[in-house]
Amino acid sequence: MSNKCSSAGTVDHLTTMNFLDRNSDVISVTSLNRMARDLLESGLPPVWIGGEISNLTLAASGHAYFSLKDGGAQVRCVMFRHKLSLLPFRPSEGLQVELRGQVTLYEARGEFQINVGEMRAAGLGRLYEAFERLKARLQAEGLFASARKRPLPGHPVAIGIVTSPAAAALRDVVSTLRRRMPGIPVILYPTQVQGEGSVPQIVAAIEAAGRRREVDVLIVCRGGGSIEDLWSFNEEAVARAVAACPIPVVSGVGHETDFTICDFVADHRAPTPTAAAELVSPSREHLAMQLEQTRRALERALGRLLTDKTQQLDFLSRRLIHPGARLLRQQEALAGFRQRLRARLDALFEQRRWRLQLAGSKLSRHQPRLTELRQQLTRSRSRLEQARQQLLGDRRQRLARLEATLTALNPEAVLARGYAIVQKSDGQAVKNPAELLNHEKVTLRLAEGSTAARIEHPQGAQPELPF
Repeated sequence: MSNKCSSAGTVDHLTTMNFLDRNSDVISVTSLNRMARDLLESGLPPVWIGGEISNLTLAASGHAYFSLKDGGAQVRCVMFRHKLSLLPFRPSEGLQVELRGQVTLYEARGEFQINVGEMRAAGLGRLYEAFERLKARLQAEGLFASARKRPLPGHPVAIGIVTSPAAAALRDVVSTLRRRMPGIPVILYPTQVQGEGSVPQIVAAIEAAGRRREVDVLIVCRGGGSIEDLWSFNEEAVARAVAACPIPVVSGVGHETDFTICDFVADHRAPTPTAAAELVSPSREHLAMQLEQTRRALERALGRLLTDKTQQLDFLSRRLIHPGARLLRQQEALAGFRQRLRARLDALFEQRRWRLQLAGSKLSRHQPRLTELRQQLTRSRSRLEQARQQLLGDRRQRLARLEATLTALNPEAVLARGYAIVQKSDGQAVKNPAELLNHEKVTLRLAEGSTAARIEHPQGAQPELPF
């Protein structure tokens, strides 16, 4: 890659020189600086550089301007706010760091500088790389997913703390909890929070809290420090213990700018141990204020309800009638209903009676003459039977005639009387002797079978078949 970039820089340099050779006009300082910047940015790839921070200036815009120096030289550097805000530490004067950036030229002043994109404390490169590898792997497994984050209880019965008994963070958390809600019990799960052997102790403390289930929320915390001091909370064993804990976990490790793997795995991350205590505990003052607001709202609601019910009672009292008077009024109304019902029923019965009489008179006018109709039916049946017998006799006579005609025309009957049918070899019946040749073979069909015969004409009457 370096060879490729160097070649590209050489080509650009030669192109620029050729341009200057072809054009004898004088160029501006701006053009010169722009060409120098292009040559630097295209010829030098971003590289890691180590040195000491000096002449540090943190501008109001949020950008950082400083020099990076070693024993023999120094170079100006700038790190813009959006990159600076991502650092897990705050740059300071004299801090040994390793940074990676683009070598460029600040055209306005013609200053050679590095536009810094990444920075880490010197000698901690391997730790940061291990941190990023573990972070990426656990994130791919879904341990950082918001879907698995559990909400914190609004009013915990007991709060657990995983930290060192000698840590200042414990005093900050306990004092904050006593100030906000002194009635909530606090249970400490003591552990070493840094150094050799701290990781298994932290894991054991978290597992003990989850196994006992005597608290509603668990705070895992310690004060600020270097990345080495906080490294126990970047170990995979601690991260998996936090993820497996059945109790919601709040991570309050380090200061606001410190981030650990424990922060990403926990259900909630607090910038400081004190903030973690404020996150898990309700504020006594806030609850008192809410209670007072609720009391006042309830008082106003009860006042409105009492006023409404009083007005309703006054309205109903004006409508209140003596039971005897109400009963008498109902009896009078009932009597009126009875009288109207009786009149309505009488009118209805009279209407139905008139309709019944009208229907009876219509029925009497349209009553059929059954005896006469029966006689007509008997006569009709007799005439129909006579006509049927006569038609049947006629059909029988006609059938007999047709049968006799068919019998007379039946060829079989003619054969039975001694006649025969002469048929040629092709089965055609012979009607004229002239159709037959002399000595031609024919078939004689008789009534009870067939026989073969040969035709013999008088001499010379018909031509003869060749033999």
